[in-house]
Amino acid sequence: MRYCWPKTDGEDGPTAKQQTLLVGLLAVGAAACVLTGALPGPEFAALMNRIGPLMVFVTAMTVVSYLADAAGLFRVVTAFAAKLGCGRTLWLWFLVLALTTGASVFLSLDTAVVLVTPLVISLAGSAGIRPIVFALSTVWLANTASLLLPVSNLTNLLAQQKSGIHPLEYAALLWLPSLAGILVPVLLLWLVFRHELSGRYAAPAGINSDDVPDRGLLRLSMAVMGLLLPALVSGIQVAVPATAAALVLAAAFLLRMPRAFKTDMLPVLPVILAVSLFIVVQTAHSHGLGALLGQAAGSGEGFRDLLRLAGAGAAASNAVNNLPAYLALEPAAETPVRLGALLIGVNLGAVVTPWGSLATLLWYDRMRTQGLRVRWGRFMLAGLVAATGTTAAATAALAFLR
Repeated sequence: MRYCWPKTDGEDGPTAKQQTLLVGLLAVGAAACVLTGALPGPEFAALMNRIGPLMVFVTAMTVVSYLADAAGLFRVVTAFAAKLGCGRTLWLWFLVLALTTGASVFLSLDTAVVLVTPLVISLAGSAGIRPIVFALSTVWLANTASLLLPVSNLTNLLAQQKSGIHPLEYAALLWLPSLAGILVPVLLLWLVFRHELSGRYAAPAGINSDDVPDRGLLRLSMAVMGLLLPALVSGIQVAVPATAAALVLAAAFLLRMPRAFKTDMLPVLPVILAVSLFIVVQTAHSHGLGALLGQAAGSGEGFRDLLRLAGAGAAASNAVNNLPAYLALEPAAETPVRLGALLIGVNLGAVVTPWGSLATLLWYDRMRTQGLRVRWGRFMLAGLVAATGTTAAATAALAFLR
């Protein structure tokens, strides 16, 4: 049986053609900023030098994730989770939360939504509940669980570039806010969906040959993931191990399963969108935006000061996207603690608008390809509640650790 959200006219997001057109217009605007000199050449070069490795990383990780999924790795994980649920919908939901959180922390939030969304929609069908329960859990947790490690979010990698902090030191600073970023959304989701999560489902018998088309590639994917995860938190430039993993898997698939290669395995539109937003916001920053944002962000390391900075980050993220919002507000985060507050705002607070993070846009695209419509009015209202509560709780945790 297929479960779909109610279809409501006027509340759907843009179609694929409309998304392409919007990204194209933004790219033209970004090109104009560079070609007209509105963004000075040295500033453009410095920006590209900083974000270039990040774009390589997100592209490589998308390829790794896509090929691992083609090998059946994530279907195996999902089938295993469905069995562990033992027929109880609540336990299955906990496993969905764990899967999403783990993928977001270790593989990045963008990778998490790309991989996990189709799987949890399938699990929702198996459990006989509306896809919104697991789908909303996925997009919220992918964003709000993306604070613990530098690799979890591109904003974190930008912050690590600025501070030079080791991944373990970074985690020591933000582990408690990260915990708040996970627990608060989970509590809100349970309050809303507790009745639907109280039922039972028929656990699947297991996976079949269609789920694992090539066991050799499955074993290789497992080995690559097993080696990649510790490499991503070792302090090495993350683009290096991610690119190596992508090349290993691509070579293996080229030999054994070339049909797996598809045009959508490369995140072309998200990368163009991210780079264009960086350029446009950096241009605005060069023409006075930084001063205005600095006033909004304030100064100091008290709870109210940190909450002010986190709130500014959340507001800017939902206005223009969290990546350029981080760069625009970075000068106001002059200490590690204030940098942590900014990351709380741009990561945990970017769950209100569809464009607040690339992960949400990717999630919407996955929902659309699964034939499910998103009711943006309700999504944004729920996201506002989640962003407010989560940002406040995580900032309080950061102030406590300080």
